[in-house]
Amino acid sequence: MAEASNENSVRLKLTSREKKKVRVGGVTLLSHVAAFYPCGPQCRQTAADPHDQRPGFRNEHPTVMVTAKHAEVEQQLKVSTMLQDISLQPKSTSMGQSISSHWASVQQLPDWLKLAHADDFVRQQEMASTERGFCVKGDENIQSMLVGTLMRKIKSRNWKKQRYFKLQDDIMTIWYKSKKAGKAHSTFSVSDVEVVREGHQSEVLLSIADVFPADRCFTVVFRGRRGNLDLVAESAEEAQSWIKGLRKLIENLENMGEREKLDQWIGDWFKKADKNKDGRMNFKEVRDLLRMMNVDMNEHHAHRLFTMADKSQTGALEGDEFVLFYKMLTQREDILKIFQEFSSDGQKLSQTDLEEFLREEQLEGGDIHHCAQELIECYEPSDTAKLLKAMTFDGFLMYLGSAEGSIFSPQCRGIFQDMSQPLCHYFISSSHNTYLMEDQLRGQSSVEGYIRALNRGCRCVEVDCWDGANGEPIVYHGHTFTSKILFKDVVNALGKYAFKVSEYPVILSIENHCSVDQQRVMAQHLKHILGDKLLKGMLDGRAPVGLPTPEELKGKILLKAKKIGGLEESFNGTVEDSLTGEASEEDEVAEIDEDNVYRESIRRRVKRSKQRLSKELSDCVVYCKSVHFRSFKHARIHSKFYEVASFTESKARKHLREAGAEFVRHNSRQLTRVYPTGFRTDSSNFNPQEMWNAGCQIGDYNRKITGP
Repeated sequence: MAEASNENSVRLKLTSREKKKVRVGGVTLLSHVAAFYPCGPQCRQTAADPHDQRPGFRNEHPTVMVTAKHAEVEQQLKVSTMLQDISLQPKSTSMGQSISSHWASVQQLPDWLKLAHADDFVRQQEMASTERGFCVKGDENIQSMLVGTLMRKIKSRNWKKQRYFKLQDDIMTIWYKSKKAGKAHSTFSVSDVEVVREGHQSEVLLSIADVFPADRCFTVVFRGRRGNLDLVAESAEEAQSWIKGLRKLIENLENMGEREKLDQWIGDWFKKADKNKDGRMNFKEVRDLLRMMNVDMNEHHAHRLFTMADKSQTGALEGDEFVLFYKMLTQREDILKIFQEFSSDGQKLSQTDLEEFLREEQLEGGDIHHCAQELIECYEPSDTAKLLKAMTFDGFLMYLGSAEGSIFSPQCRGIFQDMSQPLCHYFISSSHNTYLMEDQLRGQSSVEGYIRALNRGCRCVEVDCWDGANGEPIVYHGHTFTSKILFKDVVNALGKYAFKVSEYPVILSIENHCSVDQQRVMAQHLKHILGDKLLKGMLDGRAPVGLPTPEELKGKILLKAKKIGGLEESFNGTVEDSLTGEASEEDEVAEIDEDNVYRESIRRRVKRSKQRLSKELSDCVVYCKSVHFRSFKHARIHSKFYEVASFTESKARKHLREAGAEFVRHNSRQLTRVYPTGFRTDSSNFNPQEMWNAGCQIGDYNRKITGP
């Protein structure tokens, strides 16, 4: 969150310059790479303080201090001069506050360079824009999109309405006619599109699969909270034109330079703020813009900036006036101070100045001289400055806003950890009630929840299974008004998306409320749809002695559920055909019991019934058998390495307070799952840090579109 430090400046809450030398290394959650985070030797520096008595900071099971989101790690550990990469966080506070535009920075240049710099900028922008425009517009699919196409917008099996879709001349905006009350048309920006899926790859399009063939269907998936757009073209050729055209535009955006990204970003925000689409922005729209950008600013100060920018005195900002407002909004005195500190003349960085900055502040190694040359060539917008082998303040800002300017070590973006330790030595990115898109009581259930979670690197997803009609198991939040989806559709999504982002194993956590017959159907779907991806037996037929490693489990989906007997019986072939077992410990009513609300009345109402398990489904459970936790003493004597206990957040905190060291030792031997209390009906989340401190590997997180 950004705040007004005084009436004249807006600054970010960034870390002090003393923290700028911290290298994230193994401390960061790499959810976009593997989503398994080792608690190995590289973590020991975090727990080096012998006086730290917090659970988890002990020699027997060192843990990693981690942050819930990769983007937050970069923001929190970034040097005060580091700016968020606009391509990664289109709505981040630091981006809205820290990207300093050309018009702001050009004022800091010496007089001898201002005019040349401005000319260079205009010429480069015009050339880049023209070249890119010609390149994209020359594509035949883009040409077809510019002409426009009549397609059906699908919301359900019964809601199928025709809309006319057309790409605007700016090559960035999709326009379509809508009959929505009060609107003649709707638009969306290509920059808001995350991906385009081809065929029946949403439950809406699956529901009309018997009406429209897959080659005419596609889904536009948006970033953030906006729902998907399901479309059906009049022909397969038209569908392909839009699919390929949209993908071309997305690729074009990804290949933009930092300057073009900045211009595009400013333009997108202006369009979002310009509610009445008159090309001007009144003060109310400015206030809305600041809220959208997560800028917490005193309204009087914001109005003063607005008045200063309104040179035409019309009460609204246009073109250059908006740029001026943006310039005042994003001034960064802290960066200018550092720039001048390393500048020999206080106005530009010579190559020698830049080399000193890279060596002293960025801790760059290797050939610093060559590195400085490359940075000037890549990020300096002024041809005049390039000829002088110098970097202007504008170029300095562009460099700091790039991935190369981030304090996050580029060597840590890929897999660099030791992935050959037992599975219980890793933190696992997990999702709670993955099927829910909104709240826990009335929200929509959707396979989209699984697709989004897996595409974001999640390695453990959850299903709540109940008996459905026609012998088909369904997934929904039991005893609530949430909608229902088919279990087989969830398994299909899992099969398609499990390993698109990471090749490391995925755990499918099943809360089983089904009859034996429908459990058999579940087993059939798992085996038929997932095939060899489903782990159905111990690796290489080895006798069970310990959990395998993520490396050994690459490309495998593990089932976490109740199991008849143990691995030893399965290995020896002594399991009976059907046995009884306790009902799932994750039952929501039992959750409330654990949270001490109406304890006595609920205890009378909740009786753990015996549940019959099908051998077919039980046999699919190998290294993740769900068990009820009794005590650490009982677990120390009787538990097996493949058993997984689940705790509500409140129960886990109780164990942390009363037996923190025992909890750590328990987690060093086997997996533990912690999930949100049943009272978080709004799909909010607990802070997983304290659970990670104790080594709890699976911290279930609500990953809903509208959840906090």
